Amino acid sequence: MRLSTSTKLLTLLTASTVYLGMTPTVHADEVDALIAQMDQISHDTNAKNEEVKQLQNELDAGNQKLDDLQRQAQVATDEANAALAQEQGLRSEVNRLAGAKYRGATIDPITNALGADSPQYAIDRAAYMGTLTRNAKQSLQDLHSVTEVAAEKRSEAKRTIAEVSFEQNELKRQQADLKKQQEELEARTQEVLDRVNGLSADQRARWIAKNGPVDVDPVVFSSVASEAVQAALSKLGAPYEWGAAGPDAFDCSGLVVWAYQQQGKQLPRTSQAQMAGGTPVSRGELQPGDVVGYYPGATHVGIYIGDGKLVHASDYGIPVQVVPVDSMPIYGARRY
Repeated sequence: MRLSTSTKLLTLLTASTVYLGMTPTVHADEVDALIAQMDQISHDTNAKNEEVKQLQNELDAGNQKLDDLQRQAQVATDEANAALAQEQGLRSEVNRLAGAKYRGATIDPITNALGADSPQYAIDRAAYMGTLTRNAKQSLQDLHSVTEVAAEKRSEAKRTIAEVSFEQNELKRQQADLKKQQEELEARTQEVLDRVNGLSADQRARWIAKNGPVDVDPVVFSSVASEAVQAALSKLGAPYEWGAAGPDAFDCSGLVVWAYQQQGKQLPRTSQAQMAGGTPVSRGELQPGDVVGYYPGATHVGIYIGDGKLVHASDYGIPVQVVPVDSMPIYGARRY
């Protein structure tokens, strides 16, 4: 059910509550319809919660990428400036050598010998001219190489700076999208809060029991090899809270993250990401500690504890509980 049906559900909730207050007879079909409608609203809200968390993760990753690119741009700019300075220095050297040759340093060997005051002077002058020529050639070659490097560094700096600009614009778009989704999530969560808090005692009991919770003794599962199972079971009865990952309150993926942290493993923060990682396992291959995803799009997750049971943080107003693993439509399972 979408938000457009809010008025209809509010009317049903009010009518059901008033009816329950006036007579001990309860219309089961009316209460069932109420719970089903609330379940859809809560499911949509939880899915939006996972979507918002994923957007936040992407935004955080984008900010990290932008920081890295800005550092790369600074390095590229510094290297380009250094290459330019080297190019300018070599160009000055080439110009100096060219000027020396232009001022008469270039004479043929015969003229050099005839014009010399002594044989040694002629030899020294010839050696000097040879060195000058070699230096000029080497400096010219160095200049060509450095000029190419400087051009590459300038191009690299320009590309990196352009990428920084693109990422900045992309982050602005993501931030605007996240803000919009957060506002929608806030409206939806408030609706769920109002509806759950408005339930009568009998209706709240039906709400809590909608997935068929099972009483289990955590001690029985204390021998299970998975520390994540033991950690999750230690939080039975903890309240549901959107975006929470413990230690006192949880949403569905938050409970999985917290439980695995106690095992020394860091899992992705969203249900969709949790269902994208790990090793896929089938329903028949489930082992204690496997993460099970539910509903199209993997909008809900829990931890399999064995014996056909699952521990999960379900919905607002429902504490962390154990339910049959098949109490919801299974999307898939992953082993970490």
